[in-house]
Amino acid sequence: MPSAMSGWYVYILRCADGTLYTGVTTDTQRRTNEHNLSDRLGAKYTRVRRPVSLVYQEACDNRSAACKREAQIKALSRSAKLKLLQSSCSQ
Repeated sequence: MPSAMSGWYVYILRCADGTLYTGVTTDTQRRTNEHNLSDRLGAKYTRVRRPVSLVYQEACDNRSAACKREAQIKALSRSAKLKLLQSSCSQ
């Protein structure tokens, strides 16, 4: 089980238009702020879909594990992603 001390997270944002954005970071709060406030640091996808809110985060062992988990989540259907969000809220 990865620990929060590993420093790497995969995260999901809910955009203002209801879409979901998945990424990796070492600081989810900073990254969410960048998506919401910065035209230079936020992703192109989220720039036109502000505001975004952090709805999921998962600690990973290292950057490689975070990127692999990001790819797994991105490959899920929207309904599977929503189930992932629901299951994380009910724990």
